[in-house]
Amino acid sequence: MLKRYLLAPGPTPVPPEVLLAMARPMFHHRAPEFDKVFAEVRDGLKWLFQTKNNVLVLAASGTGGMEGSVSNFLSPGDKALTINGGKFGERWTKLCKTFGAEVTEIKVEWGRAVDPQTVADALKKDPGIKAVYVQASETSTGVAHDVKALAEIVKPYGETILVVDAITALGVFDIKTDEWGIDVVITGSQKALMLPPGLAFVSVSDKAWQLAEKVKNTAFYFNFKKEHENQQKNQTAYTPAVSLIVGLQEVLKMMKAEGLEGVFGRQALLAKAMREGVQGAGLALFPKESPSDALTAISAPEGVDGQAIYKNLRVQYGMTAAGGQDHLKGKIFRVSHMGYMDRFDIIMAVAAIEMVLKGLGHPVKLGSGVAKAQEILMAK
Repeated sequence: MLKRYLLAPGPTPVPPEVLLAMARPMFHHRAPEFDKVFAEVRDGLKWLFQTKNNVLVLAASGTGGMEGSVSNFLSPGDKALTINGGKFGERWTKLCKTFGAEVTEIKVEWGRAVDPQTVADALKKDPGIKAVYVQASETSTGVAHDVKALAEIVKPYGETILVVDAITALGVFDIKTDEWGIDVVITGSQKALMLPPGLAFVSVSDKAWQLAEKVKNTAFYFNFKKEHENQQKNQTAYTPAVSLIVGLQEVLKMMKAEGLEGVFGRQALLAKAMREGVQGAGLALFPKESPSDALTAISAPEGVDGQAIYKNLRVQYGMTAAGGQDHLKGKIFRVSHMGYMDRFDIIMAVAAIEMVLKGLGHPVKLGSGVAKAQEILMAK
């Protein structure tokens, strides 16, 4: 028997309580029962996003939320600034071009965070830019961008919004949507929210809604204004993912019981233990700065194929992590610790990495990384 472990950066493990909630008998989405559940979920999402604004719930992956955050705020010919520091920053550029925007792209070396000054300089050079698109956590590289600093830069521009893909950030580390002045924040169900894939969430500021009123692009399914009108009545414009929303109700109860500071503190501890654990085993982190607490991107040792590490974790030990993407394929592997994770998940992951490396002929002292992780986790 090979027990399976899920340590990929999405989907992430789903708690048993949530699975049981989603297994309840189906009910109709126009019935009063749904109205009650959805009202509770909407309030909980405001708490999680740290916003007074309504958070739209869409039956989609996180990319659906990203697409809607382009089509609802940019008309063809509008200017957009995208931060491309990885595979998902690249997606912002592709989406903006798909909807006819004129794109200025800031390319950032993979493994580094964007320098906020480059964004400030770009906006000063062209104040006609309507939206700045960035990741809070670039999943392909394991790097976190300083969205607080970017919000301070964008805020003075009255007709420019900051759009943040927080798909592997929200519920992992502190993002103060309203306090920092972030206009649009997006996340997905299958990351820190501990649900199966299928829901996207988007918070929209008053400033962003004002921009949406002027947009000439047409969106049918991802029409934020239509969804906003319906969801204020605890209904959705189209058929919602009812079971996932019921599961989300349970997730939000669990997160509220832990508290935001408790969630952020646990995630930070696990991330620190993972980073120092793999370094204790003689490995190097891929991020050169600002590592994300959602996942750890690890450089494969010289002479060892990162894809072989990723594959052997799954085949030999039943542990699904993730490999590198594009030019990083074979050079790094990535291990998630967001969502439904605790201390022994980290110990198990570091131990498995050491065993795989040993099996591939790389000189590693078994237990060296595990011991370092244990020290950090015991010092809590």
